[in-house]
Amino acid sequence: MDINVNSHAKWFLTYRGKISVVFEQIYPNFKVMDSTILAIFFLAFLSTIRAFDPCPSLEPESENSDLSIIHIYGKCSPFESQKPTSSWTTTVLNMASKDHQRVAYLSTRLATQFATPVPIAPGQVVNIGNYVVRVKIGSPGQMMFMVLDISADTAWVPCNGCTGCSSHVFTPNTSETYGPVECGTSECTQVRGLSCPTTGATTESCLFNQSYGGDSSFSATLSRDFLMLVNDTIPSYVFGCIGAVSGKSIPPQGLLGLGRGALSLLSQSGTFYDGVFSYCLPSFRSYYFSGTLRLGPVGQPKSIKYTPLLKNQRRPSLYYVNLTGVSVGQVKVPIAPELLALNPTTGAGTIIDSGTVISQFVPAAYNAIKEAFRNQTQGPFTSLGAFDTCFTVTHEDLAPKVTLHFTGLNIVLPMENTLIHSSAGSLACLAMASAPNNVNSVLNVIASLQQQNLRVVFDTANSRVGIARESCN
Repeated sequence: MDINVNSHAKWFLTYRGKISVVFEQIYPNFKVMDSTILAIFFLAFLSTIRAFDPCPSLEPESENSDLSIIHIYGKCSPFESQKPTSSWTTTVLNMASKDHQRVAYLSTRLATQFATPVPIAPGQVVNIGNYVVRVKIGSPGQMMFMVLDISADTAWVPCNGCTGCSSHVFTPNTSETYGPVECGTSECTQVRGLSCPTTGATTESCLFNQSYGGDSSFSATLSRDFLMLVNDTIPSYVFGCIGAVSGKSIPPQGLLGLGRGALSLLSQSGTFYDGVFSYCLPSFRSYYFSGTLRLGPVGQPKSIKYTPLLKNQRRPSLYYVNLTGVSVGQVKVPIAPELLALNPTTGAGTIIDSGTVISQFVPAAYNAIKEAFRNQTQGPFTSLGAFDTCFTVTHEDLAPKVTLHFTGLNIVLPMENTLIHSSAGSLACLAMASAPNNVNSVLNVIASLQQQNLRVVFDTANSRVGIARESCN
């Protein structure tokens, strides 16, 4: 049930007299209910109502820097009405079908010196991204539901006058603290797809073009303004103010980058968050699909195992980890170590990503995992969308568990992180896939479905990532 504070205020005023009578009966000394007591009662009433509100209009107060993470098609998301189908399973299947584009895009996430400009043409925006967070930009703050992307650095939002953008945009001229970033600044040199003059004109606005999602691109002006995150305000936050888009993969209200680059939220916040953040992604089976993004070291789990974060200079924004192997049931899958390990020359390796739906492995590694899984599961097997290992759901109890082995850390995936069911519920499918088979896509990706109901802690200051079980819903 959606909670409307205004409607409850009207109800309260309507029955104010009756409430006063009740108070006079309980407290005879109060002949007429004092307005202060009435106000206190009303606030207590709203607090009680709010406790049962799954989609409050404001983030709850917290001693931690916690933001709600909402699935882009979840009940609390403004994009719920744009969900392509009423079936959640079908929606997840549709989103997973875009994973190849996502992985191909991630494989092109080269460092600034390797990047090339992207041409821009007007286009229609269709939202993409798994999860959104609610933030405010500007003074006074303007609410935006931005896609959370840990594999991107620069944040960007559609701005007033944008060609091809959604109807909900940021309006710079109403913010008292907005300003464009100039070409001569250090921030401008950090952005990918820069289109500033090579000599002179250092006071011109910093313009850039970027691709996103594998089939879309945008042009933007690098800008700065206040960014408000629950209890925290980041002054002079640098982000892209989008002027034109092309393609169907640009998030409609923008993107919040939590990558490892110089322009990411983590880098710009400096000592504010000490290079630490974590998230807990809700289960796809949760009706409201609401988890948490926790910024800073406060409130992070004390009892948690870590694995080292690795750095790849060719793709410095991505969170590389050392995946040493995969087990299916009690069987260690025979995978050549070089298929999983970081290769600084080619950029190959294994990353953790929030924008990919199901985990992807390079073809040789995935085929070995699939074979081990099929050998321990009763067939026959069939395909369903992006999934090629589906079987009758009555055999689900016999399916083996999958374990991901990292340096210093083993994660046994629960069945809800391993299998996905057909809309009719008659099939269960292994929720993993083969990565695109081309020379650029040399990444293994640990994706969001495999991370649900896990607290994943990224500690960039100490170059490590921790993973622990947690109920995120």
